[in-house]
Amino acid sequence: MASVLLVEDDHVVRGAMLRSLTDRGHAVHAVGTALDALRRVAAETPDLVVLDLGLPDLDGSDALRMLRGITDVPIIIATARDDEQSVVKLLRAGADDYMVKPFTGAHLDARITTVLRRAGRASRSVQPAVHSVGGLRVDVGERSAQLDGEPLALTRKEFDLLAYLAARPGRVVSRRELLEEVWRQPSVGEDQTIDVHLYWLRRKMGESAAKPRYLRTVRGVGFRLVAPD
Repeated sequence: MASVLLVEDDHVVRGAMLRSLTDRGHAVHAVGTALDALRRVAAETPDLVVLDLGLPDLDGSDALRMLRGITDVPIIIATARDDEQSVVKLLRAGADDYMVKPFTGAHLDARITTVLRRAGRASRSVQPAVHSVGGLRVDVGERSAQLDGEPLALTRKEFDLLAYLAARPGRVVSRRELLEEVWRQPSVGEDQTIDVHLYWLRRKMGESAAKPRYLRTVRGVGFRLVAPD
């Protein structure tokens, strides 16, 4: 049984999918807008999200990028768009799979099982690590971080950003790499997301861009995490 968040604005389709997945043993919570989906994921992370693209408040492709900013759970796109360019764009934006409407409950259930199995294999193949840089300790398995023995109260993405940099101490990591690997978003144009998260992360670590200790900016290139001098 999986915990599934179903994001579908058509109440008839939503009801049919809800009944079908529930009958197959899944715990399903259904919402009709992108905003409700973001709130639900932030409050209680499901095992998987089924995301319709034709939402009333936000295009599903934009909702996908926003969801990828706060969660790494598998996302299956439910769409009427079957052209190759749209599909490729969605997969590059962070979707794990897609299904072209209409489809049966049995087909959706089979896709959910496959995506979750694939995600499970990936998580088992990578052993949780603990990264230590100077007085900084980042435990990926426990999703906890300490600085000089004191715990850091980090948001989900602040931790993901710190863990990614801590796993590559001394190495300059580009903005493009962070967007693609941490946020699971294509790097298009200027994005202030990294700067905002880095600003708050620095504040919580007791440093600033003007007086860095661990988090160093390499102008025009990216960022690196190093032990203080």
